[in-house]
Amino acid sequence: MLTSMNLRNFTLFKDQTFDFAKHLNVLVGENGLGKTHILKAAYSALAVSSRGEKDSGSSMPTKAYLQKAVANKLNGVFKPERLGRLARRQANRVRCEASFAFDEGALDFAFSLHSASSTEVSIENLPSSWERRTSVYLPTRELLTIYPGFVSLYETTHNNFEETWRDTCLLLGSPLAKGPREKHIRELLEPIENAMGGKVILDQGGGFYLSTASGTIEMHLVAEGLRKLATLARLVATGALLDNGYLFWDEPEANLNPAIIRQVAETILQIAASGIQVFIGTHSLFLIRELYIRQLQSKTKLDIQFFGLQQGEDGVVARQSDSVDRIGSLRVLDEELQQSDRYLDADIERRSSKQA
Repeated sequence: MLTSMNLRNFTLFKDQTFDFAKHLNVLVGENGLGKTHILKAAYSALAVSSRGEKDSGSSMPTKAYLQKAVANKLNGVFKPERLGRLARRQANRVRCEASFAFDEGALDFAFSLHSASSTEVSIENLPSSWERRTSVYLPTRELLTIYPGFVSLYETTHNNFEETWRDTCLLLGSPLAKGPREKHIRELLEPIENAMGGKVILDQGGGFYLSTASGTIEMHLVAEGLRKLATLARLVATGALLDNGYLFWDEPEANLNPAIIRQVAETILQIAASGIQVFIGTHSLFLIRELYIRQLQSKTKLDIQFFGLQQGEDGVVARQSDSVDRIGSLRVLDEELQQSDRYLDADIERRSSKQA
């Protein structure tokens, strides 16, 4: 489990520590305040570590390997013109650092880079062990419809696609899990498949379909909200989102109607309860309230932490609490609440004018 992350002079953050919950972490803030940067920073570190033993061929981390691997991952995930662009913008040159602490101290590590860096990363704290649990990153765009041939395209051409897309497509193409885990998989899959009205299948040609009682439907003909549920279903079925690991999801609510958001909220809580540490970035009051309501109604009480991102005098700051009511006044949520008030006031005025 990732217990904390400190970002110093990293993108929008001067010196910010995030103390993460065991089950679910919700980053709340309007666009441009760094929700995605937080998700990508944590994901990059975990993704490098989880593939470290296989890609390096060594059972123990080394500085030489990590320096190159972290630099490559940051470049692939953030897509900066050069690595130094990830340093917080200010008049003088600056060194930015990111450090990560785990419940297993052997996994702790930290790296730094200079604002003048082109491709250079320094390892400030070398872990003594690799993280072996899978990390999954879901961007705002669903990926099932671009899956056919995407990995080959990404790896054989120069392009501006984020590496998170490539990583997730690799997981989507993994074989279905079998064995003792199948019962648990079915427990997680059943409510998702009920909401979709069918099952996700991958044909031999590399295309995804939704198989329903009335036939199969090409995935690009399925509504986008259902495609997001289908993505979760596929990752559960392959074992990528099962038992242990990490899920990073940027704006789960994007392009979804309220009915689907309710199912997404339920699935997020189920995945978190299964042992996956979940991190989401959102500015949806509806999703936050749905998570809160369903958690209150659940017999399984989860460890949840909310992070409210706000623009400070010298960079973005985050207030954190186990309650969304204690993370400060957030304009993105206040706007939705104020709209509800305006709607009620307008309705009262309309009724009064009719009676008059």
